[in-house]
Amino acid sequence: MSQAAALPDVIRDFERVDPAVVAQAAQFPSSIFADVAGRRGGLHGRIAPLAPSMRFAGPALTVELRPGDNLMIHAALAVAKPGDVIVVDGKGDLSAALMGEIMSQQAVALGVAAVVIDGAVRDSEAIRALGFPMFAAGLNPNGPTKNVAGRLNHPVSVGGVTVRPGDLVVGDADGVTVIEREKAPAMLALAAEKVEAETRRIADIQSRKALRPAWLDKALRTAGVIGEGETL
Repeated sequence: MSQAAALPDVIRDFERVDPAVVAQAAQFPSSIFADVAGRRGGLHGRIAPLAPSMRFAGPALTVELRPGDNLMIHAALAVAKPGDVIVVDGKGDLSAALMGEIMSQQAVALGVAAVVIDGAVRDSEAIRALGFPMFAAGLNPNGPTKNVAGRLNHPVSVGGVTVRPGDLVVGDADGVTVIEREKAPAMLALAAEKVEAETRRIADIQSRKALRPAWLDKALRTAGVIGEGETL
């Protein structure tokens, strides 16, 4: 029997991205991490915060479930540790809400950092008032069933991105970016360099020192838009 076949459907614990890395990552926008990771790791734009002020960073606790059934999210809440981000592969289904106010209150009480669901939620006004970072693909007043087994802390596909338990997950008004746990420490220095470069670029624009990027003419020549020696 292979190791993968021997794994239980419910894995209670796993190696999480280092808390010190999480604390530093929380200082950067999700877009910066998507850039330094090679334009990879950004979840599909359908998964968005219920309020633009919502933001988070933390290790992924992954959930796979059948569309419209939230039994495994309840299981996830039972094993979650403070700071975890519950990431749910809801198959993009919007026919029933997988979480609402009661489960969000439970998540806050447990110290869960955020929930990311490729599916629907409800009680959006109450969750906004609570201030709990809830990122979802949509809303639906229908409640879910609680009957179908799923899996906890196996790799899942959420918003077109593979998410493994323990990976770094960062979310804000722009959406959610996932960075592999092993790569996360190296991304911090790259993120800091990217922010510094963008800050200089904005300052150059505002001072009118450089009103267009230095790479533009070369890129246009390479694309065949202008000829050698030409400029815009």
